Amino acid sequence: QVQLVESGGGLVQPGGSLSLSCAASGSIFTIYTMGWYRQAPGKQRELVALITSHGSTNYADSVKGRFTISRPNAKNTVYLQMNNVKPEDTAVYYCNYRPVITTQPSKDRGTWGQGTQVTVSS
Repeated sequence: QVQLVESGGGLVQPGGSLSLSCAASGSIFTIYTMGWYRQAPGKQRELVALITSHGSTNYADSVKGRFTISRPNAKNTVYLQMNNVKPEDTAVYYCNYRPVITTQPSKDRGTWGQGTQVTVSS
């Protein structure tokens, strides 16, 4: 089993920055894909960004150029640096782990974290 622990959510003003982290533990495969997804009230969960253990990434068009996903030192922790945030970025952000290499978004597959709230408001 894999466990995911997320941290870093909170309240941030429009135009500000916030960093989320997701630490994976347990039976981690040597090849995997980890990502961040978000769900706003009344909307479906959507991909924000993902990264594979080979370093390939995929970003939602709405966050390209503003958010960066990274996996420093190839350890089992993934970060999401959120810059120039907008009110429409407000959502619960979920970390996801899948024991496969793919840049395709998860369709509810894999392991999910408990979620962390990000609120962008002045």
